[in-house]
Amino acid sequence: ILTESASFVRPSRNKPLRQQQILQQQLSPKWQPFTQVISDVDDTIKSSGGVKIGDVALGGIDTQYERGEFYPGVFEFMLHLSLHLLDDSRKPAKVAILTARAEELKAALELTPDSKIGTMLRQTGEHHGVVDWGLGPVFYGSVAEWVLQDRKGMRKFSNFELLIEQDPTGTLMQYIYVGDTGEYDQQAGEAMLREYPQVVKAVFLHVVLCSGDNDLISTLPTVPPPKLVNGRPIIFFRTYAGAALKAVQLNLMSYSGLLKVCKAAKESLQSVSRDDSKWIELERDLNAAYAFAGVHSKRL
Repeated sequence: ILTESASFVRPSRNKPLRQQQILQQQLSPKWQPFTQVISDVDDTIKSSGGVKIGDVALGGIDTQYERGEFYPGVFEFMLHLSLHLLDDSRKPAKVAILTARAEELKAALELTPDSKIGTMLRQTGEHHGVVDWGLGPVFYGSVAEWVLQDRKGMRKFSNFELLIEQDPTGTLMQYIYVGDTGEYDQQAGEAMLREYPQVVKAVFLHVVLCSGDNDLISTLPTVPPPKLVNGRPIIFFRTYAGAALKAVQLNLMSYSGLLKVCKAAKESLQSVSRDDSKWIELERDLNAAYAFAGVHSKRL
């Protein structure tokens, strides 16, 4: 059950002209915008490992996965969100990045099409027959937000406002934001939904683990229920199989996309013990996804 959130980042600004233009386009039967996935990096695409310098987290808080490990199924999840409802003649929008990584440290931390993340996105697209899909625009934070952590959410929201200037009328693009619960991404996501509900379709937040004992299922975090902000959903999830199931239920992904996310997630954990908490959580979400899709797991 979705409940309307009462929280806010700042009061909503009045954008009557922009909203009127968007609503007029949405009423047109020919209106079919691209979906651009906007993503955080650390603890969303890959684990930060919970590394700290002093008391300051170096990118995030997740300790379930080793630092730098990609989360199972993450790239397929983003691809199939981007592909949903597009016909074969249209190429999906590339993934935009909103990261708290400091612009001043860009030489060491820069994300490019040839970086590990850029390469994995491109290869995932090619594996599914989608050429020239991958990393799109990247917006960075600053050292100030790295020191003053509570500024990160608003910096990401400000960068989102820069991103949407690529389509100032709101007629070509709609957006889905994917972040995590460890670095003020919820603040940024709620601001997007409160200010731009006509173009932001949903927010997905990876619930991250900060614990010294990853082998005990009792230490795993509780996933909050979904909620609404301005009539748009915020979805919390632990695995990308679980996120994909929610996306299908919201008509943001196809059944085929769901099964491909599940298959990729399973394959990425083949070398991990079935007693590991990673498998325990993934199997729970796989079972829910297969039950919903009417597919038995052994077929994959």
